[in-house]
Amino acid sequence: MGTLQHIEHQISAINDLIKINNDRIAGYQKALSTGTDADLQTLFEKYIQQSQDAVRKLHEQIHTLGGLPSDGTTVAGKFYRTWMDVKSVFSGPDRYAILSDCERGEDVAKGAYRLALDDKELIWEDPALVKLLTGQFDDLKAAHDEVKALRDAK
Repeated sequence: MGTLQHIEHQISAINDLIKINNDRIAGYQKALSTGTDADLQTLFEKYIQQSQDAVRKLHEQIHTLGGLPSDGTTVAGKFYRTWMDVKSVFSGPDRYAILSDCERGEDVAKGAYRLALDDKELIWEDPALVKLLTGQFDDLKAAHDEVKALRDAK
């Protein structure tokens, strides 16, 4: 793989992570709109802010590489939020169901980061970028664990 192809591959991978974070923001905004308990509202707002910060930092990396950052979400994320809408019509704002949906979203986000970090073709040579992605991945793992613990608390 040539240098230009390598940079394009990195930009594409980072853009995928931007889309996943945008999915996460939209998912937590959707969860907030269900009229969740006050403790969950605070938590979801924290995770929205976390992903907004991640997106901002990922945008900076893409600009450094000379690319154009994505501003969209994934098709799968759009389908998932539609499913959440349909499901909430029938189940209402059930705390367990909301947290289960959020946990599934965190699983998808973690999977995207794991895939990017493990991609052997990317060969992340910039230690600052590796540190950024690893830190964001660690934040997602912690968020997942917190959401799962809240879900299982009942």
